[in-house]
Amino acid sequence: MPRFTVHDFLKKKKESKKITMLTAYDYPFAQIVDEAGIDVILVGDSLGMVVQGHENTLPVTMDEMIYHAKMVVRAAKNAMVIGDMPFMSYQSSVEDAIKNAGRFLKEAGTAAIKLEGGSEVADHIKAMTKSDIPVMAHIGLTPQSIHRMGGYKVQGKTQEAARKLIEEAHIVEDAGAFSVLLEAIPMDLAKKITEELSIPTIGIGAGTYCDGQVLVLHDLLGLFERFVPKFVKKYANLKEEALKAIKTYKEEIEQGSFPSEEQSFK
Repeated sequence: MPRFTVHDFLKKKKESKKITMLTAYDYPFAQIVDEAGIDVILVGDSLGMVVQGHENTLPVTMDEMIYHAKMVVRAAKNAMVIGDMPFMSYQSSVEDAIKNAGRFLKEAGTAAIKLEGGSEVADHIKAMTKSDIPVMAHIGLTPQSIHRMGGYKVQGKTQEAARKLIEEAHIVEDAGAFSVLLEAIPMDLAKKITEELSIPTIGIGAGTYCDGQVLVLHDLLGLFERFVPKFVKKYANLKEEALKAIKTYKEEIEQGSFPSEEQSFK
């Protein structure tokens, strides 16, 4: 199966076929996601929470993102890999944005980057695309703006806020983004944005009408329990299975049944 590309994003929207997307942060899980046939792997700055244990995504550094992206790229044979621009890797200037986005493609081998924001990053998106760096935009709830937004809250609930988000979606499209991620917005608003844009929309907490969906892998697998957003569906509970296995291992060591002759050399 050929590797998924930016052109496949647009092709799937035209053909009304859903785009599948998941996060991954290391080689083993990226390999599993890739083998499952997922179209796109996002190396998200969500790793700050689900891998590093931070309260939010803000502490994640550019070097850490490159480190994790390299592992994911090594594992992914068919999925397109997108690197997530961490906090303050692009906000300070267009020049910093191009330099850091370029690191994802040059050092880690990702095919594109994602960054949060609308009109305030339009110039960044334009400059990146002119530098042959494909950009996925991200509007609605933007976790790097958690302090300004006052927490993880649904966006676009008022008529004015909805109008603003529609405007922002058009701005990032016009700036050159090949896709836009819509996070935590009402499903009818996501439907309207999806219908108005020529580029695909990827939803996370934005309802069923988006052109594709993404979830954080650790949420899907039941590995992250500090809080579970309304939009998450758990497809497994791997924490419970892992805990059971590790407890059994501990008991067998204490009882002397592991290692047995089967695990020993003669």
